[in-house]
Amino acid sequence: MEQTVCVLGIESSCDDTAAAVVRMSDKGAQILSSVVEGQNELHAEFGGVVPEIAARAHAEKVDGCVRTALDDAGVTLAQIDAIAVTAGPGLIGGVLSGVMCAKGLAAGAGTPLVAVNHLAGHALTPALTDRVPFPYLLLLASGGHCQFLYVAGIDDFTRLGGTIDDAPGEAFDKTARLLGLTQPGGPAVEQAARNGAADRFALPRPLLDRPGCDMSFSGLKTALLRARDQLIADQGGISAQDRADLCAGFQAAVCDILVEKARRALSAARDMAAGQPLAFAVAGGVAANAALREGLQGVCETQDTQFIAPPLALCTDNAAMIAYAGGRLFAAGQRDGLDVSARPRWPLDRAQAPLLGSGKKGAKA
Repeated sequence: MEQTVCVLGIESSCDDTAAAVVRMSDKGAQILSSVVEGQNELHAEFGGVVPEIAARAHAEKVDGCVRTALDDAGVTLAQIDAIAVTAGPGLIGGVLSGVMCAKGLAAGAGTPLVAVNHLAGHALTPALTDRVPFPYLLLLASGGHCQFLYVAGIDDFTRLGGTIDDAPGEAFDKTARLLGLTQPGGPAVEQAARNGAADRFALPRPLLDRPGCDMSFSGLKTALLRARDQLIADQGGISAQDRADLCAGFQAAVCDILVEKARRALSAARDMAAGQPLAFAVAGGVAANAALREGLQGVCETQDTQFIAPPLALCTDNAAMIAYAGGRLFAAGQRDGLDVSARPRWPLDRAQAPLLGSGKKGAKA
């Protein structure tokens, strides 16, 4: 007889408060509900996410999100087999809000608790949406992270390369601020780029002249700033077309970097797979960018590799991916106590030295 597990997921690592219910069985996973409460209006005037404001909003919204997710799924808390919660990495105030809510629910209902790495949620999304078998290559590109990961199992990740400074999503956000566009920056820059000429400005492609899969986006952002300032000095401001051309050039540079590094990462991953079938997947908010998807798909077509891109709603932060990752860990025997801690930093590949250094809070990535 087929066994099913119903998992409640809670996500609050940045500025989206989310809850979801996922039913899992040997035949796959079904998302019964997925609720996401954004905070764009709270942070708009600041040009980015303010951690203190985000933490307060999570504390206010998380209970309601859970209640709505259960109602939408048509289940009660008593029918939940496990509660999965993002325990890091992320803005610590927001992570704490979700963890404390999950602990309260677990204690009150006597339900097992599973702490989930937010990055693992993204990394396992292709298995949720497309049942992609292990191993596969993943590009995780978001506001805070950018890594090529060889995914060999539910808790087996090898980093093939990553950003040594800004994440691409962070660079998109900063570019939007520099050009007076709305936040979040990714969709705003992509929209403006549709009317722009990508070849007008000579923007750099950092680290493409070096071997390996590591990336850098900070210098690209600085080059765009200088191009903007030169326009202002020459003509007293920037026009709508200037803004569109800068966005198009910036987006093209990011895509060129990620596409070339993806080609190299795919070659390295194939060596690791040693003849096993290998798919290439993307996840994270930046994976919603249409130009990037097109470029990555082109790489896969030339190398006869299956390309997996999740639905747009599952690219950005959501709790369905946390419920699924938690469900897989739960099935493998993981149970966490009520003493589990929220973690601002939590690398997926724990064997390698961190790309961005360490400190009192631990390795960044």
